Amino acid sequence: MLHKAIQVRLYPSKEQQALLAQTFGCARWWWNFALNQSIEAYKETGKGLGRSALNALLPKLKKAEDTKWLADCYSQVLQATTLNLITAYKNFFEKRAGFPRFKSKHGKQSIQYPQNVKIVNGNVKLPGNIGIVKAKIHRPIEGKIKTVTVSKTPSGKYFASILTEMDGDAPTTTEGKIYGVDLGLNHFAVVTDGEKVSKYDNPKHIAKHERNLKRKQKKLARKQKGSNSRNKYRKVVAKVYERVSNSRQDFLHKLSHKLVS
Repeated sequence: MLHKAIQVRLYPSKEQQALLAQTFGCARWWWNFALNQSIEAYKETGKGLGRSALNALLPKLKKAEDTKWLADCYSQVLQATTLNLITAYKNFFEKRAGFPRFKSKHGKQSIQYPQNVKIVNGNVKLPGNIGIVKAKIHRPIEGKIKTVTVSKTPSGKYFASILTEMDGDAPTTTEGKIYGVDLGLNHFAVVTDGEKVSKYDNPKHIAKHERNLKRKQKKLARKQKGSNSRNKYRKVVAKVYERVSNSRQDFLHKLSHKLVS
């Protein structure tokens, strides 16, 4: 089976934004609560909590007076959060990643739908009470939809990463020249095929965006903590940071595509 992922831009309405914010909050709270429970259990018994043990806590929390708002969240979103936490622990123990960290409401927000997401008239239909969300799908979605991850960037943009599954086998052989790539300081990369040497410099426009980011971060640091002005300006900094990230990714994609072609 082949798996393919495509990211599309979402344009939720004001009401849908409020519902998504509530779902983001529920998933984030449950991640932090489950992570804390696993840490405390490890301190007491020397063993963490598994997926079944964590999911068993959800029914009690949904009935408790202080956390009954969890019942308003689509149940599979919380179960997918549990699975992601278990996967994060597994990656940590197998030394592929660091220890799982607590999530903040100021960073990137994301939730995952493991099933029941559909494409309706070029838009994305999410299960639960959110419904059909306006989307910009720039290429056809092929195969069966497996999971969909909805995210919100710190600058306020919404995206959906759609993972699909289709019949077929991944290619096992490759043909073409072998290139050597050396990353350096004076040049971003020096590429050679044994005969010809090509040099690729660092893009100058990224340095311009980075200087702009530095100025904006200094201005943000001077604002009073907890003020409305600081909270508003944090979004300005996030937009500049996103511009830096997009410029860097655009350069890397174009260079890798050129080398592969």
